[in-house]
Amino acid sequence: MITMTDTVKAFRFHKVGGAEVLQFERMPLAAPGEDHVQIRHTAIGVNYIDTYHRTGLYPLPLPSPIGIEGTGVVTAVNANVTGLKVGDRVAYAGGPLGAYSEARNIPARQLIKIPDGVDEKHVAAGFLRALTVEYLFNRSFPLKGGETVLFHAAAGGVGLLACQWAKAIGVNLIGTAGSDDKCALALAHGAKHVINYRTQNFVEEVKKLTSGKGVPVVYDSVGKDTFPASLDCISPFGHFVSFGNASGPIEGFNLGMLGPKGSLYATRQTLMTYIADRARYEHMAATVFTLLKAGKLDLAPRQTDSLENAALAHIDLEARKTTGGMILLR
Repeated sequence: MITMTDTVKAFRFHKVGGAEVLQFERMPLAAPGEDHVQIRHTAIGVNYIDTYHRTGLYPLPLPSPIGIEGTGVVTAVNANVTGLKVGDRVAYAGGPLGAYSEARNIPARQLIKIPDGVDEKHVAAGFLRALTVEYLFNRSFPLKGGETVLFHAAAGGVGLLACQWAKAIGVNLIGTAGSDDKCALALAHGAKHVINYRTQNFVEEVKKLTSGKGVPVVYDSVGKDTFPASLDCISPFGHFVSFGNASGPIEGFNLGMLGPKGSLYATRQTLMTYIADRARYEHMAATVFTLLKAGKLDLAPRQTDSLENAALAHIDLEARKTTGGMILLR
């Protein structure tokens, strides 16, 4: 158990900018306060949203901690917390910020117990991403099976899980990716078709694959580079679901274009809104763990590094050198 006098190492940034602004600092760690527990991290998830925080795309008060996903072991529990005890294996996704640390205090309501037989490293690599696919496929535009959908960045962290999930529920997922190797990877994970957007026009290919009808929904975490072309892939009354901006934010959105393109719907989604309700958070997590234990989802990290190398992990992520989940080990 960490005492009042102990310190831990954690990343913070005092100004926004490139990966070089991340500073690995020694910080005090007090006993957990009301409604909080203390955890020792075993693995930390690296997500694209971390770069949005670091660069100021999503502004934060400075100096700021960083990281919104991790797994660990409970080392101390405030007296008013029930349902958790020292030694429990836990996971969290969506914050609060501070995952890039050796240990931390965190609100008990943010933690989900990891079921027996589930690898903590796998959960750290994919819990946030799997929860994202859960809300995309079950809540943003609920899929029943049999649909054909377009999912951008199909070889990315969320994309590979989306390919697996789509296959598990009988959905034909058309993915996009930026190289032949990434296309092959998405196909191997369950995508029905994958389009190399660097050598093919994805709008034309989607129209060919759907006999000109288009798809009822496009799931897009790329942003600037795939908009507004994505709208031309959607069938009348279909949905454009935006949940990220890997290539930069969509700016100057003209709402009027949705009418002539087929009376379309457009929405911008975030996981944080969904997991703000504890009951919904638990239900979403249970769905993820059910698929994981059934062998229908593989959350194993594809990139692993040490915590002190977080800046290098960001450089690789932003250069699109990574596929699938990435974790930092303390």
